Amino acid sequence: MLEASRAEIQKGVPKDVHGITRLWKDACFAVDQYLYEPIATGFRFLHLVIIFVPVIFAIPTVWVGRRRKDRDNERSGTLWWYGFLVHSMERAGPAFIKLGQWAASRSDIFPTEMCSVMSSLHSNAPAHSLEDTKKTIVQAFNGRPFDQIFEEFQEQPLGVGAIAQVYKAKLKPDLAAPKNPDLEEPPQNIRQRVKKNVNVLVKSTPQRVPSSYVAIKVLHPKVERMVRRDLKIMSFFASLLNAIPTMEWLSLPDEVAQFGHMMRLQLDLRIESANLIMFRKHFQNRTTAWFPFPYSEYTTRQVLVEEYAHGIPLATFLESGGGIFQKEIADEGLDAFLHMLLIDNFVHADLHPGNIMVRFYKPEQLNLSFSRTKDSHDYPDPSPDTTEEVLEQLRPHRHDRKQWADALDSIDKAGYRPQLIFIDTGLVTELNATNRTNFIDLFKAVAEFDGYRAGHLMVERCRQPDAVIDKEVFALKMQHLVLGVKSRTFALGNIKIGDVLNEVLGMVRGHHVRLEGDFVNVVISILLLEGIGRNLDSNLDLFKSALPILRQLGAQGGGSSLLKSVRDGDTSMLKVWVGLEARKFLQASIADVGSTFSLAR
Repeated sequence: MLEASRAEIQKGVPKDVHGITRLWKDACFAVDQYLYEPIATGFRFLHLVIIFVPVIFAIPTVWVGRRRKDRDNERSGTLWWYGFLVHSMERAGPAFIKLGQWAASRSDIFPTEMCSVMSSLHSNAPAHSLEDTKKTIVQAFNGRPFDQIFEEFQEQPLGVGAIAQVYKAKLKPDLAAPKNPDLEEPPQNIRQRVKKNVNVLVKSTPQRVPSSYVAIKVLHPKVERMVRRDLKIMSFFASLLNAIPTMEWLSLPDEVAQFGHMMRLQLDLRIESANLIMFRKHFQNRTTAWFPFPYSEYTTRQVLVEEYAHGIPLATFLESGGGIFQKEIADEGLDAFLHMLLIDNFVHADLHPGNIMVRFYKPEQLNLSFSRTKDSHDYPDPSPDTTEEVLEQLRPHRHDRKQWADALDSIDKAGYRPQLIFIDTGLVTELNATNRTNFIDLFKAVAEFDGYRAGHLMVERCRQPDAVIDKEVFALKMQHLVLGVKSRTFALGNIKIGDVLNEVLGMVRGHHVRLEGDFVNVVISILLLEGIGRNLDSNLDLFKSALPILRQLGAQGGGSSLLKSVRDGDTSMLKVWVGLEARKFLQASIADVGSTFSLAR
């Protein structure tokens, strides 16, 4: 999809155009590419100079002020400069806002406190006009008049981002999907029926009723051209900075290229639609975690039409508490992420509380018919969607923790269960074979306590092994870190993997170990997910959650996938599995011994 998107941008005059028309189009194309664009890029460069020259001249302030122990021991002047930089990036426009948000996730390159300040960066972009929105949407629906597309359309955007804005609407009945065509297939045989009933009993499978409302994301006019100009300017300065001695380890041109790749993914909304389809396919037979239904036939480069996610942002539950559901929400979120990572190798790369919604559903009913014949009684019609009614009971109590908890209790007693809905899937991470091995080695190091070997492997497989400072010291630090984890594993009952990975990223930054961006994205996603999960459930254990998924991976195809990787010489996943099984057995044994001694007293 991305290759096709790039080809659309790069193609010039169509080959089937001839004569005077072709000459005219060739002339227009040449003027645009070789005259207008260079001039526009030059003016854009001058605009950026005006914005960022004061930031450069303010750099000496980083050596001013007292150190703040509560802010990673940074000086007060440094913290002020970080804030000034963020404010300037907000003024510079969409590409620099996205650059700041990307930098906030790269704690392997930038100081921790700088990443923290960057994470607060938000878009101050004004909403584009309703007229532009209507024009773009009409084009997406093949010229169909705007008032014949929607029954309802909220003219006030739900949100305005750096590159797009989102509206809520209701499609005309002839355009709306009557059901989810990619999912609503009844079980075809007894085995599938039994499996579905087990899911209903054990995992309380939700009834997937598609919403009649849609969310419509519309790119800002001309944002694609502006971003392309900014990327050219960034690439030029990255090459200059890379020529400075001691700066080459950062590989700034490569980082700008990776950032440009990320931006192109977000500038073609068909890619987000394709990602939704892939996520829905992966989670089709899984429980609770879900993704909105995309209307691919109406989606274009500039417009995305998808099912509206009725729910309350997870951020509200982090602020007000999850009440009786908090452990369930934490477990389901972590389970969904580990499935993406370990089973699918297709990970949502923008996981933060604002992109995870919580809705409530009534569990499905048992299907006690085991006949092979299909009739209407074998597969009950879905009940009406009561999500909005349930949410209306919760919304008034968002700022009162006690009433919020009471409302959650009443919803629980009424038989409703929580369901997580993941949105904004424009960015995904797929680890290639090398990055997947690197990730599993780090995961294995914590599970098997072999930090020294993992440290050397990270150095050997990084982008620039020759630029690494004190390779042996780095490996010894990794060993010290992992041994520290080992010493407290059984005492605490679990490991805070987020703390471990955060420390690893700090060492990576200090020793100039340049990891691949996709690998770091996965690590950052784990940090975010575990932080969210522990906020809801302090006893969350990443390893404990990973174990049943590793068992599932081993059982896939009768274990053939795992056996094949072992025969090919890749025993990393098998070792992680065995290590975690041994850890669980030892923890259970220690717990049994402890309970025996307490009873003996």
